[in-house]
Amino acid sequence: MYHTIIIAGNVGKDPEMRYTPTGQAVTSFSVATSRQYTGNNGQVVKETIWFRISTWGKLAETCNQYVKKGSKVLVEGRLTADPNTGNPRIWTKQDGTAGASFEVTANTVRFLSSREENGGGGGGMMNNEMGGSFIGAPEEDIPF
Repeated sequence: MYHTIIIAGNVGKDPEMRYTPTGQAVTSFSVATSRQYTGNNGQVVKETIWFRISTWGKLAETCNQYVKKGSKVLVEGRLTADPNTGNPRIWTKQDGTAGASFEVTANTVRFLSSREENGGGGGGMMNNEMGGSFIGAPEEDIPF
């Protein structure tokens, strides 16, 4: 069995990178997706869903360097369920309402923002399964 999820959205805050005790890089950042539609009552409804993205290895290092708050990214990966419930992680917000965190372990991150929007790092795709190389970026745009 296999599943994959594709998310295109805006990064909510700058990524945070850490290393596991074995030296493996892990970078986490949040991505917001949004849609707008007209409800049954004729009112415009705006819906935003947040995803917490985790990247590993070379992909983690590249995302930490080039992903910034406000960047547009496309993430392909797999949902990671809460180990205790098998569902999204449920938590209580500061205002007392319930919140859910959808966790995604990324295999691929495509940087959709231009270099100007992203501080010089846009326009490529990083793929964890392809040995840590950029796919789809002109050779002169490869940042390493």
